[in-house]
Amino acid sequence: MEKRAAAPDFWNDAEQAQAVLRRRRRLEEDRELSQSLQRRGDDLEILVEWAGQGEPVIDDLTRGLDELAVEVEAAEVKKMLGGPHDHSDAILSVHPGAGGTESQDWAEMLLRVYLRWTERRGFAREIIDYQPGDEAGIKSATITVTGDYAYGLLLAEAGVHRLVRISPFDQASRRHTSFASVFVWPDLPDDIEVEIDEKDLRIDTYRSSGAGGQHVNVTDSAVRITHLPTGIVVSCQNERSQHRNRDAAMKVLRARLYDRKQQEQQEQLEKIGGEKKDIAFGSQIRSYVLHPYQMVKDHRTKLEVGNVERVLDGDIDGFIKDYLMQKAAGAADGGGA
Repeated sequence: MEKRAAAPDFWNDAEQAQAVLRRRRRLEEDRELSQSLQRRGDDLEILVEWAGQGEPVIDDLTRGLDELAVEVEAAEVKKMLGGPHDHSDAILSVHPGAGGTESQDWAEMLLRVYLRWTERRGFAREIIDYQPGDEAGIKSATITVTGDYAYGLLLAEAGVHRLVRISPFDQASRRHTSFASVFVWPDLPDDIEVEIDEKDLRIDTYRSSGAGGQHVNVTDSAVRITHLPTGIVVSCQNERSQHRNRDAAMKVLRARLYDRKQQEQQEQLEKIGGEKKDIAFGSQIRSYVLHPYQMVKDHRTKLEVGNVERVLDGDIDGFIKDYLMQKAAGAADGGGA
């Protein structure tokens, strides 16, 4: 069998090279998982046969079944992430709803959930835009998340999130309800074309207004891009270089324009960027209640978790898995989630 020579210019485009290597790793992991499931199945068949002959192998059989269940669950999650961009990196944006400081503080809490989740997953993340609130919290924030199936997993979080708590900003210690929305888009590969006419762009530069310290630039390197035909506005202020901020903002703009195009073609609101609902009561996908009881409830899957602090510390995989299972079941039935 003739071997194909490696492309001599493979590493010239480092970003593209890394994408190819990640795809190769995913395929290798799929092959290894298939082989492992086959081996475990064969071993369990032998143990079942021995157990039938009276051999003392019940403990080994029980342990083997538990290990097989874990691997099968991992395989099921991967199977549910079969969308055209599910394997992609993600762009995630958090915005507060009406309510001023209360909602802005909740938006920052929600941003921390996803930053902690990326740590738990071992994903790389970068805050590319951070607009602090007037007194506390944030007016908006956008992050990129790099890791296998980052988009497919985080799409489960797209929607409105509701918080009920005793307000730390209310001197009368009254209970408040706050809302924040999460938007998710795939970080598109370069081979997907999105037409953007430079004449349709208004590009403004301004001084960064980050969280403080050395992260705040002292020059007008932050970039805000307005796509005039659609009114979409994106910004980036993380990098010291105005050029790099512009590139990052254009990446977000490409993703949002692609999302818009997909919605128009499919004539539905939930396709690439998740459901875009009003940030208000009745439209939430999940509620986080800190008072008068402790509970996080997903209104789509009905999953309830009593350990709110654990969820707020980034433990959201249970919610993501249940959503993916519900979505897969809806697709199998010919409907939607």
